[in-house]
This record gives sequence, C-alpha cells and structure tokens, in this order.
Amino acid sequence: MADRSLMLNAHNILVIGRVGMDLSPTPPETATEDATEMMVAMGGSSANIAAGLVKLGCRTALVTSVSDDAVGWYCLNQLDRYGVDRRHVKRITGEHRTSLAVYETRVENHQSVIYRNNAADFQMTVEDIDAIDLSPFDALVTAGTVFAAAPSRGAAFRAFERARDAGMPVIFDVDYRPYSWPSAEVAADVLSRAGAMADIIVGNDEEFGFMAGAYDQGLGKARALANENAAIVVYKMGHKGAVTFAGEAEISTGIFPVEALKPTGAGDSFMAGFLAGLAEGRDMKDAILRGSACASIVVSKPGCAPAMPDTATLEAFLKTHPGPTET
Repeated sequence: MADRSLMLNAHNILVIGRVGMDLSPTPPETATEDATEMMVAMGGSSANIAAGLVKLGCRTALVTSVSDDAVGWYCLNQLDRYGVDRRHVKRITGEHRTSLAVYETRVENHQSVIYRNNAADFQMTVEDIDAIDLSPFDALVTAGTVFAAAPSRGAAFRAFERARDAGMPVIFDVDYRPYSWPSAEVAADVLSRAGAMADIIVGNDEEFGFMAGAYDQGLGKARALANENAAIVVYKMGHKGAVTFAGEAEISTGIFPVEALKPTGAGDSFMAGFLAGLAEGRDMKDAILRGSACASIVVSKPGCAPAMPDTATLEAFLKTHPGPTET
C-alpha cells in the first residue's frame, strides 16, 4: 500500500474507541469554578473523529461500550444525531461509567478535567470485535486511549489483526493521555507495538518523542516508523505545522491561523479532515492542509463534535482564509 492510494474511496470507516459527554462552562472565557451554566455535547476522541468524518461525507460506525444509564443513553442519542452507526456500541451495567470531560472554552489558563475511573469504554472485549462483519468497511481507525487498559487493549489489537488480515488500512492516532495508563513504561511499549501494526500513524511531537524515549528524538521516531512499516506518518508540531512522511516524500505544511477560543478538539478534527481528503483522492499535501483547516475551525468555536465542519463549511473557510503559514 502506498501514500494517498491507501485511503482512496475509503468512504465506510470503522472507528474504535470511546464516546463520552463533554461539559463546557458558558459563555466562552468562563472558568469552571465560576460557572453557572454548561454547554453539553458529545465527546471522546474516537466519537469526535467518527462524527467529523460523517460531516465530510463518509460513513462511519463506532465500536465501544457505554454505561446503561442516562449518560450512556445521551451518548447513543448523540451518535444517532451525527449519523454515526452505533450497532456495535454495547451497553454495560455495574460500576463502569461513561467518560465525562469538563473543559473550558478559553486558551489562557485553560482547564480540562477528565473523569475516567472505571471507564465503560475499557470494557470492550475481543468477543465484541470478533462479532463484527468487516466486509462493509474500507478502513479501521482508532485512538491510542483504547489501548490503555484491559480488556479494551486486547480488543484493539485483535481489531488491528483482523483488519490487516482483511486488507483494510489501519489508521492509528497516538493520542497519548498519561492519566489513562498504569505507567509510562507500559504506555511506551503498547503504543509502539500498535504503531508497528498501523499503515497510517498520526501524532504530535510530544507523543512521538514519548514513544522514542526522548522529546528530541520524536522526529526520528516518526521517520523510522515510515521507513519500517507505515505508509504514511504525520508528525504534528502545533503552531509550527506538520511534517508528513509518505513513501520517499517528506512534506512540510503550515497551519491556518485563527483566533482560537480553546485548544481542544484540533487533533480529532485534523484526523477527520485528513482522512476524508485522502478518501476523496486528493494529493497528500492537499489532504493534510484540509485536515489542518478543520483543526483551525474547531479551535475557533465552542465544543468539539458540534464545531466539526461539514464540507460546505470547510470549503467556505478555505475560500476566504488567506492561506496556511509558510514552513
């Protein structure tokens, strides 16, 4: 498999990982401790990616577990609202709960508080994966948090194995969240194993540095993954843009400057825009820049899933924005 052809016409995508509830103090710039009102929205990296892909013309199905309670039901209703197929979302009882995130719509002194104790999504099992008919799907996507605990970790590796056996491209967003893992050592080992099984890997400079064992070795780690097994590796550097390794090419791209309301949601939106661009058959640089534009749109608006652009919004942004920064 090579560069952009990897995702060509991959319009039906299986996404594995968490869905949760987001709460954000309103109006923007309100600190959580001063809040009297909250905006509620769907959250969770995988669910956000799935919703973003649907908005950009793809079909998606989510595989995860939610608690069989009001918060879990909310998430199921939101998946329906965004058009994400939830037939593979399992309801579970007991003490496991759907994740909750409280984050502020502000950049300065931004605070995010994530509730992940006994998270319901970690209860996804190998049996859940084996029950899925993969034949309708063109690609598999997941974010690194799904590997942070058992039995979800084993289920995610099983999904990678089944997808590879079926000839489906495997897309891996490193998405390292230290609070979800038992130790940094376990995280480094597991995330590196997952990366070695992926066709497309997306992460930021800190995440690749973590996988490499030192921040200043992150770029080398990304390049090594591209040379060893991955067809595409995207090394994101925040405001400095990104370097993408695809075959023999190393592509540097900038960002679309905007007035940011918050730092959250950019990575999920980037992934949706990038993959949708590849699925449409766009060249690599164009797909990366469309992902970057999606990220800029999301940080300029409240919410994550609600702020994900549809195709018309993305095209309007690209038409009116002065363009990306030079690299």
